[in-house]
Amino acid sequence: MRPLLLSLLAVSIASAADLPRVPSKSIAIKKELLFSDDFQGGEPAKVWHKVVPTFTVENGVLKGTQTRDKDTTDAKGNIAKAHAAVHGLEIPTKDSVVECKIRFDGATMIDVEFDDRKYTGAHYGHLCRAQVRLNGVTIIDERDGGMRNDIREMRNDPSKKAEVAKLLVGRQVTYPANFEPGKWYDLVVETVGDEMRVTIDGKAIAYLKSSGIAHETKSKIELGVAGKDGYFDDIKVWSAEPAKKK
Repeated sequence: MRPLLLSLLAVSIASAADLPRVPSKSIAIKKELLFSDDFQGGEPAKVWHKVVPTFTVENGVLKGTQTRDKDTTDAKGNIAKAHAAVHGLEIPTKDSVVECKIRFDGATMIDVEFDDRKYTGAHYGHLCRAQVRLNGVTIIDERDGGMRNDIREMRNDPSKKAEVAKLLVGRQVTYPANFEPGKWYDLVVETVGDEMRVTIDGKAIAYLKSSGIAHETKSKIELGVAGKDGYFDDIKVWSAEPAKKK
């Protein structure tokens, strides 16, 4: 094995060792069922709303396809950046459990996101999210991380790269995993206090404890798909309370 490959392997092993231990037991206790949808209607229920195109209901499941896949400029010179497809729910929560089935069929990323549009301290009120890719699961504290207004502004200045890197320590984690295209998976995202835990098919996969996750009012839950195509089904949202730690 060449020296460069050995170095990269060593970095990879070190990074994996630095990841927080994922709690083996649930961190949340389900309370009231706030919302459920099995997408058996021909159109998304009225409680859903388009954030970024395109989502449709096909054969009893919700299909997301990224159609804004490149930057575009309108006649007035306004630039619309490439962006994952996003579908939103106005469901205020603080602590919650979100369950759904997901399937990759060309998508590069599928996620569950929490926002608060009234919060002005972070870009577009972004708070936190759990992202699933075929090779891993990422949890991000956006409110106090990369979407925090001052940090986001600093990222445009190459001279502040090192400073930004320090500010982002502990705000994002990625756990390696392997998923197959065309297969349905049961995704559970638990959010209580300043903690988020992700399980897939009952296996604890990822965990992050970070201050932005504790935002008091998560007014929106959004589903995202990057690439073509990603599917959701049987979504349920519960209010929750922290599980008692022994």
